[in-house]
Amino acid sequence: MGPQAKNDPRNDTRHVLVVGGGGYVGSVLTRALLAAGVRVRVLDNFLYSQSLSLEGLYDEPGFSLVYGDLRDGPTVARALDGVSDVVLLASLVGDPISKKYPDLTRSVNLDGSMALFDAACAAEVERFVFTSTCSNYGMRDSNEPADETSDLKPLSLYAETKVAFEQFVLERAQDVELTPTVLRISTAYGLSQRMRFDLTVNEFTAALARGEKLDVYDKDTWRPYAHVRDIAAAIMCVFDAPEGKVRGEVFNVGSDENNYTKAMIIDEILKHIEGDVSYVEQGSDPRNYRVSFGKIQRVLGYEAKHSVKDYVPQLIEAVRSGLYQCQADIPGYYGNYQVRLDGAT
Repeated sequence: MGPQAKNDPRNDTRHVLVVGGGGYVGSVLTRALLAAGVRVRVLDNFLYSQSLSLEGLYDEPGFSLVYGDLRDGPTVARALDGVSDVVLLASLVGDPISKKYPDLTRSVNLDGSMALFDAACAAEVERFVFTSTCSNYGMRDSNEPADETSDLKPLSLYAETKVAFEQFVLERAQDVELTPTVLRISTAYGLSQRMRFDLTVNEFTAALARGEKLDVYDKDTWRPYAHVRDIAAAIMCVFDAPEGKVRGEVFNVGSDENNYTKAMIIDEILKHIEGDVSYVEQGSDPRNYRVSFGKIQRVLGYEAKHSVKDYVPQLIEAVRSGLYQCQADIPGYYGNYQVRLDGAT
């Protein structure tokens, strides 16, 4: 889905519902779709009080908003009315927030997501893209990077719900009219209109840029990372692909060069600034996995355009510019730490 002008007739029939469009990835994806001339509707209940991420878009041509919960049937029906495609981003994302709100996690990430998929099928949408997570690979016994056929070993409630919904979608992939695709996303990083500083690359870089002491647990554990704009590009790439290449398929999203240990990330940061870092062993997160991204490159021609090493100095500059004043004024604003109570019912 290239950068066509908004009046490009090739995009006249595409109307994408982004469920969770006010979130860290969603606010970037929504803008990318609008820039490509695609109409976008966002369904979001702003669980983290992050509606500021969309304020500047409300009167943009092609944009609409349905405020509400993906678990509410009438709200979902209103959101699906007239759309051609659905991207499901909304979930309680990450191990800490899922552990803190286990019942809500199951309700949103699994039960609500299944109901949304069924509603999308009934509404006769064309494509359904589900953003899952590379955390599903858990702890790898082998040093070989995990590909899409590797065993899934979810080590948290968050990953368990993602694996369960993947299975739900894939079991129905050949029996439904819509075309479902699963994207296993690497740990995200990068600047977003709904910024998060509780994600590894963002967290480490911002803390050291602010002159804070940083404790790093399990420094030699591996993870893959993906820039938020590259995640948005992968979703759009699925829309552009022929149905036969994406129906019922799973793709890892990221790039081989962005497989890093935590210590390697710290090394990249310390190339640009001095910092006080302590390494601590035996943390509470045992995940350790590298990931292969050959399939999405081979099948869809997708190539990530951003790298951790190039991003780190950009974030240092952004943090030191004074842009993120809410960090001090509104504790917890830049992360998935606590949900709005009225959104947890």
